[in-house]
Amino acid sequence: MNCQHVSTARLTPPRASQAVHREDCTQCFDGIDDPEGLNVCLSCFNGGCAGERNHALLHHKLSQHPLALNIRRTKKPRAERAEPPKKISKLAIEAESESDMYDTHTTVICYMCGGKEVERTAGNLPEVIDGVMKAMTFARQTEVQAWEQEMTPCEHTLCLQQEAPRKLESQNLATCSACDLRENLWLCLQCGNLGCGRAQFGGVGGSSHGLAHFDATHHPVSVKLGSITPEGTADVYCYVCNDEKTDTELASHLAHWGINIAEREKTEKSLTEMQIEHNLRWEFSMTSEDGKELKPLMGKGLTGLKNLGNSCYLASILQCLFALPVFQKRYNLPDLPESLVPADDLETQLRKLADGLLSGRYARPDTDVTASEYSPEIQHQRGLAPAMFKALIGKGHEEFSTMRQQDAFELLSHLFELISRSPHPGNLEDPVSDFRFALEQRLQCMGCSKVRYRTDIQESVLVPILVRRIPTEPSDVEMKEGGKEKDKNGRVFEPVTIKECLDSFTADEVVGFNCPSCGKDAKATKRHAFKTLPEVLAVGVKRFGYVNWVPTKFDVPVVVGDEPFLLDDYLAKPHPADEELLPEDEEPDFQADEGIVGQLEAMGFPRTRAEKALYHTGNKDPDAAMSWVFAHMDDPDIDAPMSFASKKESAGAEPDGEKVSMLGAMGFTAGQAKKALKETGGDVGRAVEWLFSHPDDMGDDEVIGESADLGTLKKEPGRGEKPAQFELHSIICHKGGSIHAGHYVAFIGKEVEEEGKVWVLFNDEKVVKAEDVGEMKKFAYVYFFKRCN
Repeated sequence: MNCQHVSTARLTPPRASQAVHREDCTQCFDGIDDPEGLNVCLSCFNGGCAGERNHALLHHKLSQHPLALNIRRTKKPRAERAEPPKKISKLAIEAESESDMYDTHTTVICYMCGGKEVERTAGNLPEVIDGVMKAMTFARQTEVQAWEQEMTPCEHTLCLQQEAPRKLESQNLATCSACDLRENLWLCLQCGNLGCGRAQFGGVGGSSHGLAHFDATHHPVSVKLGSITPEGTADVYCYVCNDEKTDTELASHLAHWGINIAEREKTEKSLTEMQIEHNLRWEFSMTSEDGKELKPLMGKGLTGLKNLGNSCYLASILQCLFALPVFQKRYNLPDLPESLVPADDLETQLRKLADGLLSGRYARPDTDVTASEYSPEIQHQRGLAPAMFKALIGKGHEEFSTMRQQDAFELLSHLFELISRSPHPGNLEDPVSDFRFALEQRLQCMGCSKVRYRTDIQESVLVPILVRRIPTEPSDVEMKEGGKEKDKNGRVFEPVTIKECLDSFTADEVVGFNCPSCGKDAKATKRHAFKTLPEVLAVGVKRFGYVNWVPTKFDVPVVVGDEPFLLDDYLAKPHPADEELLPEDEEPDFQADEGIVGQLEAMGFPRTRAEKALYHTGNKDPDAAMSWVFAHMDDPDIDAPMSFASKKESAGAEPDGEKVSMLGAMGFTAGQAKKALKETGGDVGRAVEWLFSHPDDMGDDEVIGESADLGTLKKEPGRGEKPAQFELHSIICHKGGSIHAGHYVAFIGKEVEEEGKVWVLFNDEKVVKAEDVGEMKKFAYVYFFKRCN
C-alpha cells in the first residue's frame, strides 16, 4: 500500500550515535523472537512490542509518530548454521552472527493508516530500513565492549630502572629460581629474577614465587615468559598496581636481559585468554556433592539475568532487591508511566525489570543455553538482558558507565541515590525508605570529657572484619586446618561471627581531635550506635584491604545463622543527664590524623594527598584513604594545596551562587544546595556526597509550603523499639581476588512451588536450587537482613 505519511514524516536513517532499540521492547522484555515481533519507530527508533501488550501502539499514541518497522526472528535449525566462530584470542567475545543463527522478517506498517502494511520501496524507506537493520543495536553496543580490557601503562612500567644486565637461560631451560617449575614463569624486569606465578584456572601450576620476590624486593614489574610474541606483545604485570599493564619499552627492557623479542615463541595462554576461559566457564556451586549438574528452577520470581560482559555485580543486586516485598509492591504494577523516551525513564525501567523478574513470563528453557558443555541435556533460561537499565543508571558516572567489573556494594548505594532522587508518581512510596535508619555518632574528648552527638541517615553499613590470620606454608588448593579456613595463598583465617563484626563497628575507637574546650592536641573516643533500625538492613563486610600496597581480599569466614537474632544491644542508649556537651558553634578546622598521615607518607604518598584523602574519607581509615588516593591519582589538582576551612567559617557567608546553580542543575533544591555547601566548607564535590548521604534533609532555608508537616520532614527513618529481631533474607557472594575481577552471584531464600522454603542460587541466567548454602554464607560480601514482624 502506498502511504502519504512516508513523505510527511520526513524520515532519516539513524545516526551512529543514536540508540536503536530493535531487539527488545523499551517497556517490557518482549522482543523480536516473539511471534508478533517488535515494532521499531522509524522516527525515533524506540522499540515497542507488537503482541498482546502492544507497547508499540502506546508509543504511537503518545508520540504520534506514524511509521514503524516490524521485525521478527525465527531460529534456524542447527544443521543450517555456519561453522562456529574461531578460537578467542583477545578479551572480546566473537559469537555466531545474527544471520548465522536466525531468519529475519521485516515489514513496514503505518499506524495513521490503521496499522496497514506499507510498500517498503516508497520514498527513502529502503535507506531508513537498511540503516535500522545495520545499526549497532542498544544491546550490541553493550556486548561489543563487554570483554574489552583496557590495557594501559603505569608509572612503574614507565619509570622502570633496570639493574646491571646479564643473559638468561634459553627459553627451554628456564626454571623458577625457587622451585623446579618450567611454566608460568615471570621475569622481574628490574633484576632479572625468574619466579613462578600463582596457580591459575585450568590447572596451571604455580607457587607464587614471583609474588614472594616482589614481597622481598618491592621490584614492581614482571613479564610472563611464555606469553611473549614476536609481534611485541606479552603479559606484563605490576604487583604494586595489582593489575595487568602495558610496557611501551618492552622490547628494550627484554633485550637488557638478552631476550630478542623477534625470536620468541608464544608457548602459554596469556592472562587474557585464561580470564576469558574462566569467565565463560565459571561454575559457582552449579553441581551437587556427587558432581551432578543442579536442576534449573523456573517460574515466578525465578528469572535469570543475562551477563552483559562484566555485569554480574548488577544482576546480583537486582535479584536481591526485587526479591524483597517493598520493591515488588512498588514496581510490579500493571500501569506503565507515560513517557516519550521510556529507555531514559528510571520509573519505566524499574517496572520493566519487576515484570521481567517476577512474572515468570520469561523463565522458560532455551535450547541454546545449557548448564555446561558436559551436560547438554540440561537447559537453562536465556536470561533477560538489562542493557537499557545498566546504561541508564551508569549515564554520566565515571565507573558504572564502563564495562569494567564494579563493586556490588557501591552499586547498591548508587542505585539507592538514583531511586531516592527520582520522582515517585501518585502516592507511591520511595522503596529505599525501608532501608533507611538513623546512626548516632558519639564523640568524647579524652581531655575534658565533654561530648558531641551527631546523627546521620544511612541506607547500609559496611562493617569491619576481624582478620585473625595464622601463617602457613603456601598451598595451591583450598583446605581446612583445625576448623580454620585456608585460602589459595596459604593464609589461614579463624572464623568470626556477624555479631563480632557488629561489635567492632559499634566499638570505641581513639581518633585525632581538636577540642574547642581544652586545646588542639587532644584525642577523642568515637563510637557508633543505631538510633533506629530499618525494615531491611543491608550489611557489607569489609573483605578488601591493602597488604604491602597491594589490594587484597580476606576470605575470612563469617558465621551467620538461619535463626532470627536480636540487634537490641546495638540501639543507642539515652544520653546521661550529667553529660556536658561540646559547643557546636566552635567546631574546629579539620586536622588530619597524624598517625595515619605518617603511615601514608611512609608508603611514599605526599602529605598533601594523604591529608586530602583523610578529609574525604572520614579521617579514620588508612585503607579507605589509600583507596581514595589511587582513585584520584589522575586528578589535575591532586597535589594542589587545599584549605580545610571549618564549618563555622563557611556558615557565616552566603554560599556562592554559581555553586548553588551547579547543584541545582543536578536536581537539588536551592535550600538543599546551600545547606550542603555550608556543611562542607563550600566544596562542591563534598557537597554532592553530603546531599546523597542526607536525602531527607530539605535544607535550613528551604521554602516549605504551608501545608507541609515540618515534623514529618524532620522525622528520623526507621524504628527504635525493641525487640529488634532480624533474619537473613539473601546474600551476595564474590569469587575472585579483587572487587574489579571475579564473579558475583546471589543466594536468596524463597518459597518455591513443590519445594517449599529453599535457598535459590542466581548465577546470571542460571537459576537453581542451592546446595551447601551454609558454606556460601560464610564468604558473602553483602548480607540483607529483614526485620521479623
